[in-house]
Amino acid sequence: MATREQMWDALGEDVDLLIIGGGINGAGIARDAARRGLKVALLEMKDLAYGTSSRSSKLVHGGLRYLEQLEFSLVFESVSERRILMDIAPHLVNPLGFLFPVYKGARRGLASINMGMWLYDGLSLFRSPKRHRKLKAADVSREEPTLTSKNLKGAPLYYDCSTDDARLTLESAIDAVENGATVATWVRCASFLKDDTGRVIGVVARNQFTGELKEIHASAVVNATGPWTDRTIAMSSGHRTEYLRPTKGVHIVVPTEVLPVNNAVVCFHPDDRRVLFAIPWGDSTYIGTTDTDFEGDPGEVYATLDDVNYLIEAAAAYFPDHIIKHDDVISTWAGLRPLVAPGGGSGDDMDESDISREHQIIIGNNGLITIAGGKLTTFRRMSAEVVDTVVKYLRLSNKLPDNLEVAHTDAIPLPGAIKWPPDDDHDKVAKEIHNIAGEDNISYESALLLANTYGMRGRDVARLVYDDPQLGQPLVEGRPEIMAQVDYGVRQELAATVTDILIQRTQVFYRARNQGWDAADLVADRMAEILGWDQETRDRHVQQYRHDVDLSRKWRDEL
Repeated sequence: MATREQMWDALGEDVDLLIIGGGINGAGIARDAARRGLKVALLEMKDLAYGTSSRSSKLVHGGLRYLEQLEFSLVFESVSERRILMDIAPHLVNPLGFLFPVYKGARRGLASINMGMWLYDGLSLFRSPKRHRKLKAADVSREEPTLTSKNLKGAPLYYDCSTDDARLTLESAIDAVENGATVATWVRCASFLKDDTGRVIGVVARNQFTGELKEIHASAVVNATGPWTDRTIAMSSGHRTEYLRPTKGVHIVVPTEVLPVNNAVVCFHPDDRRVLFAIPWGDSTYIGTTDTDFEGDPGEVYATLDDVNYLIEAAAAYFPDHIIKHDDVISTWAGLRPLVAPGGGSGDDMDESDISREHQIIIGNNGLITIAGGKLTTFRRMSAEVVDTVVKYLRLSNKLPDNLEVAHTDAIPLPGAIKWPPDDDHDKVAKEIHNIAGEDNISYESALLLANTYGMRGRDVARLVYDDPQLGQPLVEGRPEIMAQVDYGVRQELAATVTDILIQRTQVFYRARNQGWDAADLVADRMAEILGWDQETRDRHVQQYRHDVDLSRKWRDEL
């Protein structure tokens, strides 16, 4: 894998397709286009998945609540893509039970919800991870003993999937690179290049670390910038647009002992009846999400005290014997959903939760192709649609390369899934990784983490530990993340900052009790050794990471 610096050096040659934005859509488009044989470059102003694509609810799901909104096509598309993602990324997309408790006085009765469950299974052609079950109140209490049983009538238990959204993005980008794409992180689109007719023919790119500028010429340019969509369109055209109505989603993380759950529990907030989840996450539980309109800089979105209290109140209504205190909150994350505004306007008359999760592909008068809206689960299909649009655009302009191939992104596994056990045995992979690294060099918990994070590529991380047992050292005492992940992140996964490692590559930021505050020094020292940073650069990266931690704790300033 080329380093981030080598990717920057590779920019400058003309390409068939230039993609702006390294979130899940940008990475998916790059993978699809590169596999078809197009010459592709992708620019991301920070790290891959830096924005929305690492701040979702981390679920691959059909969207049960979309049935109530009669969005049957979206549900069918989503459950179909859920099955595909389970097949091409089994190490990252894993079955998760969802418990839907129904209480006396609920707007929808138990019979009605159970009918919805059959419809949900039917739309998936009965290929859900597991068939749903109807639980009586006593069964629910055994399944989820911390859930209040007062006025409980029963609950369906159905199955969707959990995922690591950032790594799903990363592996899509890695696959694109392995098929010839150039993926340049920490590179900003400074301005657009246009021909005499005003058609977009490329960009001026700025290296975020050095300030160096480069012109990149492209036959087609795609805007996949998520919450920055309208800003990018305005930069290209000089005209303000309002294609999006971004809404903010906040999650909080607490230790499992504070709120133990066995399944993702579907909750309705007692005040406004919005849907939230309490989701098991290893030694933690996270609760989310909020859904409120947002105006401002998408790069400075954070949880407020009102957001945190809103989620704590919802949890208290369902788990009254496990009240979450402010001091219990380990971390928060906040992201923006780049939802398409109804009618292409602001859609101010609609409730935030009622805005469709459908996507749109927009071709501007200047030729800029924009993908707006959509959801994590359907990224692969959206990406294919965008590349289909690019191919038509290139054909019309007589710039379509010969002998394009079929991408087969629905069948070819992501890099970590190559040779994954057909029986989906994570434990088997973990044991192999443990043996490769040396059982005295890392714990089994670390080996399992490597299996769940990297899939079969975890064996490569284990070999680093075997060659240098010091790399088996934990990043945070008592936790399974290890130093070898820093080396692998820099050398094989385009990581260029401490933030890249501790947020997008390892999730220490979310899961460690001190959010990796002390680990930042350890990581920075190792990265300085690998990348040749001077003391000033090293300290700047530590400072930036701690700023990110402070931003996630900003809500505490309001206490």
